[in-house]
Amino acid sequence: MIRMWFGAALWKRVVVALVLGVATGFAVGEDIVAIKWIGDLFIRLIKMLVVPLIFFSLVGGVAAIGDIRKLGSVGGRAMGLFLTTAIVSVSLGMTLALLVKPGDGLTIELPAGTAVPPPPEQSLIEMIIAMVPDNPVMAMAQGQILPVIVFAIMFGMALLMTGQEARPLVRGIEAASAVMQRLTIIVMEFTPFGVFALMAWVAGTFGFDALVPLSKLVLLNYLGCGIILLVVYPAILRFLARLPTIDFYRGIVDAQAVAFSTASSNATLPVTLRCVQRNLGVSKSISSFAIALGATVNMNGTAMYLGVIAIFGAQAFGIELNLVSYLLIALTSTLGAIGTAGVPGAGLIMMSLVLSSIGVPLETIAFVAGINHLLDMMRTMTNVTGDAVVAVAVGRMAGEIDVEEYISADDV
Repeated sequence: MIRMWFGAALWKRVVVALVLGVATGFAVGEDIVAIKWIGDLFIRLIKMLVVPLIFFSLVGGVAAIGDIRKLGSVGGRAMGLFLTTAIVSVSLGMTLALLVKPGDGLTIELPAGTAVPPPPEQSLIEMIIAMVPDNPVMAMAQGQILPVIVFAIMFGMALLMTGQEARPLVRGIEAASAVMQRLTIIVMEFTPFGVFALMAWVAGTFGFDALVPLSKLVLLNYLGCGIILLVVYPAILRFLARLPTIDFYRGIVDAQAVAFSTASSNATLPVTLRCVQRNLGVSKSISSFAIALGATVNMNGTAMYLGVIAIFGAQAFGIELNLVSYLLIALTSTLGAIGTAGVPGAGLIMMSLVLSSIGVPLETIAFVAGINHLLDMMRTMTNVTGDAVVAVAVGRMAGEIDVEEYISADDV
C-alpha cells in the first residue's frame, strides 16, 4: 500500500488527500482542528524554501544566459515583452477577482495569537527605494522577498559581466540551485498530508460554504487564461508582429496540446521549439534564445492566477488591501516568475511569495493545493503559447522570420 501510494503521481495523491480531507472534516466537525498542526507544519516547510530557492534560482537563471551581450537588442526585446505580458496578466487576474469576489462570504478567523501583518503603508517612491536592500543578508533573514529578488538579479548580472573569473562561483550557484530544487521535491512529498489536514480543518470549520470558492477559482483561472490567449496574445501578433493570428495558432497547436496534457513547460520545450522553427518560420538563433528564456522567466498564466489568489486570500481573511498592496502583487508575481519557473511545486512557492509580501496568511494555499494540477494544465498552455508569441514578435522585429512559412503553418 505504501509503495502504491508513493508510486502514484503527486497531483493524484493531492487530489485524493483533498477529497479525504473534505470528507473527514464534514464527518468530524469542528473538533478536527486537532490535526491542523500538520497543515501548519507543511506551511512552515514552504516558508523555509522561499528565500534560498528564489535567490539561487534567480542568480542561476540570469547567469545561465552566458553572455551579457545577449541582453542587448534581442534579449531586451524578449524580456520587455515577457515582463509586459506578465504585468498585464497579473493585473487581469486582480481585476477579475475584484469583480467576481471569490472570497466573499468565506470569513476565516485564524487561531488566537496568530498575527497578520497589516498591508504596507508606503508611498510609491518609498516602495521603489525599499526594493533595494541596504543589507541583503538582513533582507533574507527577515523574508523581505522583493529586495531579495532585486539583489539576486543584480548579483546574477554581475556574475555575467565578470566573465571567466566568476565561473567557479557560477558553478557553485548552479549546484546550490540544483540542491534547492531537490529539497523542493522532498518538501512537495508532504503536500498530500498538509492538504489533508488543512482541508479537513476548512471543511470541519466552515462546511459546504468552503467549497463554493473552489469552483469560482477554477472558472476565473480558465476565464483569465482564455482572455490572455484570445485577446492579449493576438494583439501582440496583430499590432507588433503584424502577422495573422489564425496561422499562429495552427502552427503552435502541437505544443499547446503537450503543455495542457503534461502541465510542464520544460517537458514541452522541444515541441515548442519545433513548432516555432518549422511551422512558424522563426530562425533557429532567435527561437532557441527566446523559447529558452521564456521557459525560465515567462509565466503569464501563473501570474494571472496569482493575482486572483492574492485577492481571494485577502477577501477570505478580511484583509483590506491598498494601492501599494496591489503594486506588490504585480511586482512579486512578475519578478518571482523569473526565479521559480521549472521548479517542481513552483505554483505553491510563488503563491507563498506573493501572499507573504502583502500580509495574507499562507493558509490560503489550503484552498487551492488540491485543484492545483487542474488549474496548472491551463496555466502551462498559456505560458508556452506566450513563449511562442514572443519568439515570433522578436523574430519579426529582427527580420529573422520566414513569413511565407508562417502563413502556411496549417499546411505543415
